[in-house]
Amino acid sequence: MEKEQLVESLQQLAGNEHVITEEEAVLTCAKDYIGYRRYERDKGFFFVNRAACVVKPQNTEDVVKVLRFLNENRVDAVPRTGGSSVTRSIEPQPGGVILDGSDMNGILELNETDYTVTVRCGTPLEYLENYLNKRGYTSGHFPQSLPMAHIGGLIATRSIGQLSTLYGGIEDLVVGLEAVLADGTVIRIKDNPRRSCGPDLRHMFIGSEGMLGFVTEATLKIFPYQPENRWMHAYGIMGMKNGLEVIRKIITQGYRPAVVRLHDESEVETLFGGAYPEDYCLLLFMAEGPKGICDVTGAAIEDIVKNSGYDVIDLGEKPVEAWLQTRNDECDKMDEPTYSKYGAVADTCEISALWSEIGDIYEAVKKRLPEEARNLIAIGGHSSHSYTTGTNIYFTFGFLMLKNPIEAAEGDYMAVIRVIMEETLKRGGSIAHHHGSGKYRTQWMPQEHGSSYELMYRLKEALDPAGILNKGVLLVER
Repeated sequence: MEKEQLVESLQQLAGNEHVITEEEAVLTCAKDYIGYRRYERDKGFFFVNRAACVVKPQNTEDVVKVLRFLNENRVDAVPRTGGSSVTRSIEPQPGGVILDGSDMNGILELNETDYTVTVRCGTPLEYLENYLNKRGYTSGHFPQSLPMAHIGGLIATRSIGQLSTLYGGIEDLVVGLEAVLADGTVIRIKDNPRRSCGPDLRHMFIGSEGMLGFVTEATLKIFPYQPENRWMHAYGIMGMKNGLEVIRKIITQGYRPAVVRLHDESEVETLFGGAYPEDYCLLLFMAEGPKGICDVTGAAIEDIVKNSGYDVIDLGEKPVEAWLQTRNDECDKMDEPTYSKYGAVADTCEISALWSEIGDIYEAVKKRLPEEARNLIAIGGHSSHSYTTGTNIYFTFGFLMLKNPIEAAEGDYMAVIRVIMEETLKRGGSIAHHHGSGKYRTQWMPQEHGSSYELMYRLKEALDPAGILNKGVLLVER
C-alpha cells in the first residue's frame, strides 16, 4: 500500500490529529537508547528505518480498528508506549506503522480491599507511584527507567524493579490484563490471585515485546507504603565471587530484603567515583516494610556478612543512601552526549544464571573481553536481582571508537555483546534478564530456548499469522 493511501486510511480510522507524519516526530518515536544508537545520534546520524507514520490511539476501540486494518493490508506495526527501550525493540520496519499507546493513560480503579490498581497502558509509572504514595500505597516497581517508563512497555518487556527481591518482577505484579490481537480481537484475562485452569495466559503477553498483541490495560498488585520503616547497610567485600556467596546465603535462608546489590571493584571506581576502599566490591542492602520484619532481616544480614569468613569492611548506611538518591539519574542524561564526546560508546547488558554458574560467567567475560576487544576501556558488573536459585549480572562496558566512528559503532558494540552471549549460553544462563531481548539479541534466541523455541513460532502463527506485529523481536525469520 502506498504511504499516502495508508496515512489517509489511518486518519479516517483514528482521526487526523492522532496520525503523525512529520519526519522528526516519527523518528523520535522510533528512538532507541542502545549504546551505539545513542553514539550515532550524538554524531548527527539517525540510522533507523523510516516508519510511514505514528498512530496514537485514544482507547481500546481505536487499537482494534487500527490493528484490524493493518492486519488486513499486511502492514507492519510496532507497539510503543514510554519509549525507554535500550534493545532496539521499538525500531520499526520500513514503511510500517508505530502504534503509540502513550495517550491511553489514566488510572481506572484503585481497589483498597483487593490491593489492586487498574491502569491504562500509557500510564507513566512515575505518575502511578506518586498517586499511590499519596494514598498510602506503592507499586513496588522501581526500574531505573522509572521517570520514563509506561505500564504497557513494562509488561511487554518483562520489566523488573530495583526492589525486586521483596516485591518481585512485573510478572509477579500483573493480576489481569486486556490486550488486542493482530486481527483486532480483544482478549481480557480476568483479575484473580491464582487459578488452576490451564496455562497462565497472562504470560503470552508479559515479555512478548508486542509480537503477540498490544496490551491496552492491566491490573497490578499494590503494597503498603512504609518508607519510615527501613533498615539499610553497606559493606566492602574482597572478591566478586565472595560477595555472590554472601548473597546466596542470605537469600537461600529465606530473607527478602528489598535491595540486594553487589558492585564489582570496576564499578566502584567508575560509578561511585572510587569513594570506597580500593579493590573492594560493594555490597548494598535495604529492608523495608513492617518494622519487625526490617529489624529481623537487618540483624540476619549483619550476622551472615560478619561471620562469612571473608575480608569485609563495614561501611554503614551512607553508601545505600547515596545510591537511593542517584539511582535514576541516568534518565535525565539519555539524550545528552556523554561518552560520545570523548569518542567512546558505553552501555550495559544484563544476564542471569544459577548460583553454580553465575560467578564463572562473570569471570569468563571479564577475562575474555580485554583479550578480544582491543579498544575496550572499561568492563564491570553488578548483581541486583537475586532469587533462591540464582541471580543476575548486569555488565557495564565502554570502548573507544578507533575506526570510522559511525560505520564501526554497531560492529564493535556487537563484538562485546557476542562475548557476553557466548559465555552465558555456554554455562546455561539466560541472555536477557529484564530489559527484554529486543532486536539485537534475536540471533541468539535459538540457543537460548533450545527445543522449546518451536513453541514461540507456533504461538506467533496462531495469534499473528500475517506476522505484522513487531517483526524482528524474539523470532529469527524463517
